[in-house]
Amino acid sequence: MKILLALIKKEIKQILRDPSSIIIAFVLPFISIMIYMYGINLDSVKITMGIKNDDNSPEVATLVKSFGHSKYINSINYDNMEDIKTAVLRSKIKGAVVIPNDFSTKLSRGEKADLLVITDGSETNTANYVQSYAVSIANQWLSSSKFSKNIKRPLITAESRTWYNPDLNSHYFIVPGSIAITMTLIGILLTSLVVAREWERGTMEALLSTSVKPIHIVLGKYIPYFVLGMMSMAFNVFLCVGIFKIPFRGNYFILFVVSGLFLFTSLGIGLTVSSKLKNQFLSSMVAMSLGFMPALMLSGLMYPINSMPEFFQHLTRIIPPRYYVSFIESEFMAGTIPEIVIANAIFLTILGCLLFIAVYMNTSTRLDGNK
Repeated sequence: MKILLALIKKEIKQILRDPSSIIIAFVLPFISIMIYMYGINLDSVKITMGIKNDDNSPEVATLVKSFGHSKYINSINYDNMEDIKTAVLRSKIKGAVVIPNDFSTKLSRGEKADLLVITDGSETNTANYVQSYAVSIANQWLSSSKFSKNIKRPLITAESRTWYNPDLNSHYFIVPGSIAITMTLIGILLTSLVVAREWERGTMEALLSTSVKPIHIVLGKYIPYFVLGMMSMAFNVFLCVGIFKIPFRGNYFILFVVSGLFLFTSLGIGLTVSSKLKNQFLSSMVAMSLGFMPALMLSGLMYPINSMPEFFQHLTRIIPPRYYVSFIESEFMAGTIPEIVIANAIFLTILGCLLFIAVYMNTSTRLDGNK
């Protein structure tokens, strides 16, 4: 214990003397969460849309006003199709709705009346918004107009009810999910440099000349950075709940226990890389590749895992952020669900233990790199 405490004390002094560790632990999470909070938005957006009305009936004029009163649409009236085409090509508008001159006549007869919806297909998501907004506004107008009596009602109508996130605010799941990416970067970056730095500075030779054992070196690296990482985790949660008012419906104790397992796993990845490569620059590059891209692309935060090719679906099973994203989004939005907590905690424990063994096996106690 004396040897271990001495190594922990040495590591703490190095952390306090090296501002990069503090920057990674606290400045990086702040910048990251600010980007995810204000820079990324998957909510419905306000779209500039052109309206061309060829039907002069007073009833259809109310439809044109409905587009103008929508909080999701900034409508611009046009009298010429060429002007609409030019506006779309120059990206002044993202789409247009053209109302034909026989629109009200067909509706009064109980016939199907068509609306022309033009969208800019170069932006697929925006094009889908234009189409869905136009259809939704037209249907709402039709249900309250005098033409509604001529429309045959369906025998069954569906009413949507959104659980957990009734406001459909994408920040409620993006910002908590971003903690997984931030904690991955913190855990891997903090430790990917520590062993390599010892070898480059020559302090590892002095360390190996003492009576330390591999377990002392491993725990001496794990414990200080685990404490620093958990402090960073608390800072992340404070930003989400206290500053950005993201709803939290789970249990804080369970949140920090599972977060500790995830951090334990991330530290293992960084220490494995650092122990194997023994070069700070190379270790940091590999750590970023192993940490950021899989955490962002393959964790299920931005893209559903079930929609990925089968190979990548299986690949995600060895990626720790997959389990943490599932857990933390559930903990924030739905509360503590035992099945989700237990399943993800088991996988993180297994991965963490395997990585701990890998770090131990790759920790050298001789200058030639052998144990």
